[in-house]
Amino acid sequence: MATEVRAKTDQGPINYKDQLHPMVQANYGKWEYHEFPKPGVLKHVGPAGTLWTVRAGTPRLLSVDSIRDFCDVADKYCDGYLRFTSRQNIEFLTDKEENVDPIIKEVTELGYSVGGTKNALTSIVHTQGWVHCHTPATDASGIVKAVMDDLHEYFVNDDELPAKLRISMACCLNMCGAAHCSDIAIVGIHRVAPVIDHETVRKSSEIPTLVACCPTGAIRPDPKNKSVKVVEERCMYCGNCYTMSPGMKICDAENDGLAIMIGGKVSNARTNPEFSRMVIPFLPNTPPRWPECTEAIRHIVECWKDGAKKGERLGEWIQRIGWERFFSVTGIPFSDKLIDDYIFSRETFRTSAAFKY
Repeated sequence: MATEVRAKTDQGPINYKDQLHPMVQANYGKWEYHEFPKPGVLKHVGPAGTLWTVRAGTPRLLSVDSIRDFCDVADKYCDGYLRFTSRQNIEFLTDKEENVDPIIKEVTELGYSVGGTKNALTSIVHTQGWVHCHTPATDASGIVKAVMDDLHEYFVNDDELPAKLRISMACCLNMCGAAHCSDIAIVGIHRVAPVIDHETVRKSSEIPTLVACCPTGAIRPDPKNKSVKVVEERCMYCGNCYTMSPGMKICDAENDGLAIMIGGKVSNARTNPEFSRMVIPFLPNTPPRWPECTEAIRHIVECWKDGAKKGERLGEWIQRIGWERFFSVTGIPFSDKLIDDYIFSRETFRTSAAFKY
């Protein structure tokens, strides 16, 4: 019987297995154990041999020259094998233990920190911010740089935190980042309804599409001006309308800022996955270092570090002590803005009369 031969096409991605390191392919589905020999280094052992991984943090937005530098290191020590993680770290893969220290040395000399493994903070996932997006309420790269600089010791050391720490950044409510499922999330927020430029709306917008794009029905046709109007009581300041029309100006230098959410996670190792919840409804935009945001996140991390049990994620610690106790320990003021009043949130309502102090 003749073997079927399929023609190669340029439709869709190639099979990911074709790009795996040979040691990964040889041990695929047969791994025996893994270890963390030192911060930023992973050791995976299988019947075919050992794979060493060196992880370094990146700023996400990389120049072509930086990527070429990474490729040069990979070509020199890893037979060209490297990968980016889902949280924007870069990993160099080698089956030779003697290559680990030279990789660390060269990556460090390029200006990148090696770490982010075991019980450590890893690279902060973030969205575009002022660099590339048209609807952000705050910056992404700038805030992430400031926060990561302040918490850098938790990236390069893997035994100072109770468990791994995941921080994310979304610069508006459209949530391009992983803000809903990270231990700590920074979310940019608008606080005023869009200012309508009727002339721009008339000339560049399709009115029915603009009306239909609003998730809360706040945008209505305005036949008198051949434009639209906004019912401010219904507006949730998401900025979706600005995506449809440049005449719906949502950005406001005075009122835009950011909120802090905590307690989310994807892992289900000990407890179910959790969505994050808001604990600080507003902090101002204070570039270039955003000290209010940096100080708030440092304070939350330190309280969790001091109070959590070993292996206990931030949200798991809060669930154990109770949200009332969390606000008491951290000193963060509680307001009605933090109450979960989403009308379909039956499963998340606090229905018990018991308080944990």
